[in-house]
Amino acid sequence: MLSRQLITCLAVFTVLSFATCVASAKGCLKGAAVGAVAGHVAGHHAVLGAVGGCIAGRHLANKKAKEETAKKSS
Repeated sequence: MLSRQLITCLAVFTVLSFATCVASAKGCLKGAAVGAVAGHVAGHHAVLGAVGGCIAGRHLANKKAKEETAKKSS
């Protein structure tokens, strides 16, 4: 049963990592989806994982945007 969940988690992660999604909250949707799956697999805490994934995804998107802005100005 665990291997089936692991395969599902990896499949979802792979699909989401290759999908590019344009949204006003860049990074949040992708992070929330991955976090929800990881939270569910870790112990049925999908909502907690989604919140954490959204926060982490948003942080990484902001970091990437700042780096791109700094690269353009250089």
